[in-house]
Amino acid sequence: MEKNQLTDMLMCFGLTRQEAILYVCLSQNGELTGYEAAKQTGISRSNAYNALAGLADKGAAYTTEGTAVRYHAVDAEEFCSNKIRVLQEQKRQLTAMMPKPKTEAEGYLTITGDIHIRDKVKNMIAGSGQRIYLSMTAAYIPEFKPELQEALQRGRKVVIITDGAVEFPGVFLYQSNSRETQIGVITDSANVLTGEYGRGADSTCLYSGQPNFVQVFKDSMRNEIELIRIRTGQNGTQ
Repeated sequence: MEKNQLTDMLMCFGLTRQEAILYVCLSQNGELTGYEAAKQTGISRSNAYNALAGLADKGAAYTTEGTAVRYHAVDAEEFCSNKIRVLQEQKRQLTAMMPKPKTEAEGYLTITGDIHIRDKVKNMIAGSGQRIYLSMTAAYIPEFKPELQEALQRGRKVVIITDGAVEFPGVFLYQSNSRETQIGVITDSANVLTGEYGRGADSTCLYSGQPNFVQVFKDSMRNEIELIRIRTGQNGTQ
């Protein structure tokens, strides 16, 4: 993995870019003084000392005292676990304190970008109470497999319409024509997401709990499954 990728991932855990670069440097080289770390990374001494102090404040580095202060990177597993633990507690407090909407929004929400669409689909799967219907190309199904497997373990019915062979025990599978970038998800006959997925930042989907829209989408998916059954004789292989 390239250092730039490591840096970007570390920034997701609250480090600045310079802090992330120095954290990788410390992890590679062991204990270093601020001067040594600046020399290794090419970061100016003043910025390096500030960033190292930031690492210590954020729980990513320990210091040892001597003739000069030396910095030692906290193990990545320990650092990330500590951050996640804090975020989980903050999540618990935030969800408990945030005002609750009176009703689920019934409008049409636009979701753009593969990252946000993927997150929404995973949350829909995780929040399902009974049934999950998913329509997408076979190439993208592995991205949602952990959440779908967990849903199966919780006793949810999972139906997938796709364009290729998929090994997925417990799921009702129907093979159809090419899905390309088309995606459709319906959970519990209550929430729908439909649009394009796989085009990076250009992907766009609509999400809605609007009853009429949900019913139209549900009927469309039901009709497609029925046509597949008539045309191919498939009964939803498991």
